[in-house]
Amino acid sequence: MINNFKKPNLNAPRYREKRLGLLNEETIKEFKDKKPLYSDIDNSKLKTIIKLYNVKLWKAVIKNRDGVELPDSLGYLFIGTCPSSKSVNTNYTLSNQYGKVLQNKNWETDGNLAKIFYTNWSTKYRFKNRDLWRFVACREFKRSVAKEYPNNWTKYVVMKNKYRVAHLYDHNSEKTKEELKHYNEFEK
Repeated sequence: MINNFKKPNLNAPRYREKRLGLLNEETIKEFKDKKPLYSDIDNSKLKTIIKLYNVKLWKAVIKNRDGVELPDSLGYLFIGTCPSSKSVNTNYTLSNQYGKVLQNKNWETDGNLAKIFYTNWSTKYRFKNRDLWRFVACREFKRSVAKEYPNNWTKYVVMKNKYRVAHLYDHNSEKTKEELKHYNEFEK
């Protein structure tokens, strides 16, 4: 049964959380104090260099199946294939057009979703307060993943529901070798 769709009020008041970006005057000043070699670089040019590096980094994450290791042993970033959520994924454009709640079903990817994963679990990445670190992708990164994922969605690592990313880095080689003896990629 398809429910009726109630058009959202686009002019309703919104709550927006105030955000402080890392590329502010104070952070740039601290960087220049730590690295006097770069003290004469213009702030806008330094921001451009940082943003360009970040764009190249997330493009590498999209291109490589196993993702990218972040500099200074900060962790690892990769894209994983996940089963779709059990909740309703509403397609607001079509729902508004037809007046009924219609869903996105991701037919191009057999119902799977792309998710951006960050982990610093591997023993190589041990550092103080590592469990407090997290990664939030910028809008351009998310949109690029959404655009590129349907083209080659089978190449990315498949993640199961309620599976810890840390288990990807378990080094139980004997068990892995035993399981690979009977593995055939053409059988399910």
